[in-house]
Amino acid sequence: MANQLKNSSSPYLLQHANNPVNWHPWGKEALDKAKAEKKLILVSIGYSACHWCHVMEHESFESEEVAQLMNRFFVCIKIDREERPDIDQIYMTAVQLMTGSGGWPLNCFCLPDQRPIYGGTYFPKKDWMNLLTNLAHFYDTKPDEAEGYAVKLTEGIKQSELLTLVTTERDFTKEDLSEILEPWKMLFDFTEGGHNRAPKFPMPNNWSFLMEAAHLLKDEAAHVIVRLTLDKMAAGGIYDHLRGGFSRYSVDGKWHIPHFEKMLYDNGQLMSLFADAYKWCGEERYKEVVYETFDWLKAEMTSPEGGFYSALDADSEGVEGKFYTWDKKEIDEILGEDALLFNTFYEVSEDGNWEEEHINNLWVRKEKADVANAFNISEATLANKLAQAKEKLLTVRNKRIHPGLDDKILTSWNSLMLSGLCNAYQAFADEQFLELALENIKFLEEKIVKPKGGLYRNYKNGKATINGFLDDYALFIQALINIYEITFDEAKLQQARELTDFVLDHFRDDESGMFFYTSDEDEALIARKYEVLDNVIPASNSVMAHNLKKLSLLFDNQRYHNIYKHMLKTVAPNIKSYASGYSNWASLLLQEVTGSFEIAITGDDFAEKRKELEKLYIPNKIILGGKQGNLPLLQDKFVGETRIFVCKDKSCRLPVSDVSEAIKQIFEQKP
Repeated sequence: MANQLKNSSSPYLLQHANNPVNWHPWGKEALDKAKAEKKLILVSIGYSACHWCHVMEHESFESEEVAQLMNRFFVCIKIDREERPDIDQIYMTAVQLMTGSGGWPLNCFCLPDQRPIYGGTYFPKKDWMNLLTNLAHFYDTKPDEAEGYAVKLTEGIKQSELLTLVTTERDFTKEDLSEILEPWKMLFDFTEGGHNRAPKFPMPNNWSFLMEAAHLLKDEAAHVIVRLTLDKMAAGGIYDHLRGGFSRYSVDGKWHIPHFEKMLYDNGQLMSLFADAYKWCGEERYKEVVYETFDWLKAEMTSPEGGFYSALDADSEGVEGKFYTWDKKEIDEILGEDALLFNTFYEVSEDGNWEEEHINNLWVRKEKADVANAFNISEATLANKLAQAKEKLLTVRNKRIHPGLDDKILTSWNSLMLSGLCNAYQAFADEQFLELALENIKFLEEKIVKPKGGLYRNYKNGKATINGFLDDYALFIQALINIYEITFDEAKLQQARELTDFVLDHFRDDESGMFFYTSDEDEALIARKYEVLDNVIPASNSVMAHNLKKLSLLFDNQRYHNIYKHMLKTVAPNIKSYASGYSNWASLLLQEVTGSFEIAITGDDFAEKRKELEKLYIPNKIILGGKQGNLPLLQDKFVGETRIFVCKDKSCRLPVSDVSEAIKQIFEQKP
């Protein structure tokens, strides 16, 4: 029989709706039940594409004997961490304080008032049953000791990431950037790219900042590691060579064997990164990655209404990676005489290049020129044969049982992909990127934006049910600014400003000058936390700081200017000790040192001039204009003919009509 999750919108919760465990969704009913029955709460957190979440469900949560223990002694609450990251933040911090590490599935045991006393991640069935019995006995016989644990842990949660407002004034210099970059270089893997460790995570914002540093500071080591990392990721098994799109991370140090889940948030950011990298260095493979990822997005991850789905599972038929991997014999039968060429290029072997599983996961370790020479064909012929072979294999693969689709739609992740589409349009001026971006922003405005102000976080089955968190606002505002920069539609900027003011009213902490992750309109949890560290997704506070900087320039708003400056000063002392965890902050600091260009294009031919200018990689700029406009930076700039105005640090050069002349003005000004 179904438990209390049967009416959930989350695919992850619905996966557990028929467990014998009497799961409850987070809410008043479950929390009141724990207090009334004086039971410990088990908060169990995961997500639909999580492999070890599935393993623990199969081993323990589908077991009648385990369910009897859980139902007898605990009020069991299941949470989709992608829908409720606010709750996940708190209990992840608790488990990290207790164990020194965290991850999913996350299992945290709490007093009836939600304060944690014990937790961990994955537990094998036998260990889990012992833990359930021991914790129930402990709480029954030593309630005062349990209370003591709760007090200490809750205080630790509240103290973590505690920030104090910095009031002293200071200017940032190139020396600050050197103190960030030089120690960081010691951690790079100059053989395989990325950081010198395994597993390897893409971490798009790390490489975005380092690309900016390579370009603006002429840092050769940054240049080398960014190119190497992007090349290796695009060639690695972490990339889906048949369909496009990246998996979550590689478990090894060579980008070969991924954790096969494919997440929207990774691919949105990687689309931005590879599009910008193409503008930066013109590498054709980077363009291919963007287009292939776009094809995957449109074919497999876009809803009929224009929203983007969240994830594809790592598993199919209960086996991780089964959908994506190949036996050599199967490839030989499908490709016939072209199999040898394909197998040579993608490292396919009889015993399997994934040694532990004796199967093949496609990746590239040879240069195209070398393979073409070995087979005595041109590179163009090689590319054509590989494309035909991939099409044949994809046709066969599509007949396999597909990984599960998490079809909920999240504001923050959609916003990351929306920005990715904007960056792709800037790089390639291909209307298909713009068309899908406009479809998505229309969907978000209709389904996610609240009529009376504010945002929802989620959408599924025609309903949006959860209030937006800071990342939803920050990333959606960022996407609106990006949409403006490719359309010059000022209504998008006005919407961005209104949402920014909502954030200032409902999320800001006056004591630290930062923003809380939750709004003052949301339910009160045991702690109200910030999100300051940049992770795989940049911290919502760092994104808001970037937004405030851009909007302060576009609207000539001194309040926005003062706020982002204070935010950066507060965080800046931490950046050099953990650069990869503050890379989006480092990007903002870099712009403070090098300055930002304001480029206005006005007149009838503004669209074509904008497209031409955007082919150039200028990371420290905002761009604005159109045939008309009301922004302060556009005052007195509509002179009849099409003109380009290059300004920096409140100083403007003479207007020009040719993009090449504007480019000269930009590159004449040294950082």
